[in-house]
Amino acid sequence: MNKASFTIAQFCAEHGNISKSFFHKLVNDGKGPRIMKIGRRTLISAEAAAEWRSEMEKQTTQNIVEV
Repeated sequence: MNKASFTIAQFCAEHGNISKSFFHKLVNDGKGPRIMKIGRRTLISAEAAAEWRSEMEKQTTQNIVEV
């Protein structure tokens, strides 16, 4: 069964083991995935994670073409 959402720790582990501080920097810079608050928990939906990955791929491709 696929996950419907990730905690920040799960998202970081599933996406190249990025650090929580780097995750928060991405979000604060407007470059992170969309997040949702459920009570005190912060979650990232599977759809938001997929969209974020796609956007990162587009940005990487654009940077390669520009070089």
